[in-house]
Amino acid sequence: MSPIKPKRKTSSDIAAVAKVAPLQISPHRLSGATSIRNTNELGLMVKRARQGQGLLQRDVIGIANVGNRFISELENGKPTLQIQKVLDVLDILGLEVVLRRKGAANE
Repeated sequence: MSPIKPKRKTSSDIAAVAKVAPLQISPHRLSGATSIRNTNELGLMVKRARQGQGLLQRDVIGIANVGNRFISELENGKPTLQIQKVLDVLDILGLEVVLRRKGAANE
């Protein structure tokens, strides 16, 4: 008999824990979209989104099923983190990655 995999938590789950709606992100007010050019910028935006939702690192750790070290390294811009785990944390915070050609108008 194979072990039961836990249900992957979503941004709705974390919003329920934080008692706030998931946040959209931008460079200044955390709404809309912004370009991220390096891992330091990504880490700063993740940290702002987490704090904007009134969450501690330990809140995200429990819901995203990652370790304290991972969240700390992500928020500090470590460039060699596992992309799927990063995407999972972004999803939990109500964020997403959208790819477009440089110079293309925002849609």
